Amino acid sequence: MTNDSMTRSEFLRQGSGLAVSAVLGGATACRACAATANETKPSAQSPGGCGEVEDGARGFAVRPYQLLCMICSLAETSAPADPKLKAIFEAVRQDPDRPITLSSNAGGVYVYQHPGPQDDTPEGSEFNRKRDLDILQRMNWAPGTTLPARTALNAVLKTIPSAAGICGYSAVTSDAWRGCPKADSGDYEKGAAKGIQAIIPPRTDEEMAGEKETSLRALHSATRVTIRPHILLCAVCQYGGGTRPPLKVDNLPELLDLILHKNPDILITLVQGADWMMCAPCPSRVAKLNACVNVLGSGGLSNEKRDLDMLQKLGLHYGTTMKARELYRLIFEKIPSTQEICKRENPSPSVWWDGCGESNVQQGNQNYEKGRRELMEAMEKLA
Repeated sequence: MTNDSMTRSEFLRQGSGLAVSAVLGGATACRACAATANETKPSAQSPGGCGEVEDGARGFAVRPYQLLCMICSLAETSAPADPKLKAIFEAVRQDPDRPITLSSNAGGVYVYQHPGPQDDTPEGSEFNRKRDLDILQRMNWAPGTTLPARTALNAVLKTIPSAAGICGYSAVTSDAWRGCPKADSGDYEKGAAKGIQAIIPPRTDEEMAGEKETSLRALHSATRVTIRPHILLCAVCQYGGGTRPPLKVDNLPELLDLILHKNPDILITLVQGADWMMCAPCPSRVAKLNACVNVLGSGGLSNEKRDLDMLQKLGLHYGTTMKARELYRLIFEKIPSTQEICKRENPSPSVWWDGCGESNVQQGNQNYEKGRRELMEAMEKLA
């Protein structure tokens, strides 16, 4: 097929496929690329087309309904039997934070991401289109939305606890609208009740305990501590709430204990990401990405904005190194309340929402204000 004979929709579909689709076990083939697969093979110098994952490429496209089908299939088994769903499941389990693109056969201005009907289930074209759009509307996602798989699946599990009204309807108005035969089986609800851990295994207690021990040894022998900016506020909130060492899920109480009782002038360097020295034992840390995946898998995004907001407020930057008590004096002077840094007015399940942000909408964290007063007094007494 040449560009001269290609229709507009075929051209748009091929462009979309080259940009965002990577076939996973045949699960998400780009229609236009599949049609030309036997006509032209990429040269050794070409970057590869649809279905060929380049070095470093991790993303692939899925139909929205496939996420629900994958969850439904887990009702009685530990992995889907269907080859396409199994391919998606295994890819996500292997790399939970790989980007997935939610492609649907939406028309109009969204035709650029149109995947074609090859992955439609037998219930009919209109049902397949409506089911995908129902899911996207429920999630407040546009067709073609790309998210980390962990984030997408967590949001689906929170927002869609039942397949009712999506995969089947209370009234069957014609044969074209009978829906999926499993819609009323309860399988989706059973699969959803298993939670994200049925798809993405959590960090083990043994791994986190080992990381806690190793990172604490590093902290206590360090002359310089690396830390992301906003969790210096979290440490104050913990302190004001009465948290003292040891804490299982991070090393912030141990850091304050070190500053208050052993080395008030230890150097602190502000760094990006969920840095190992403070966050090593956290159940929501992804070590290979140095990333935080709390709050439905997207916590790192809102936290990164908090880091940058805090740097702007303090007039600092990543890489700034200061003595601990001088840094905290600056923080206490410039940030009397968490509200300006932490407040989030986005509705859940937005990638910007988190419980901390929501709790700061009306007022700042009272534990921060209490901890700030107590730590200012304690640090004034340090030699």
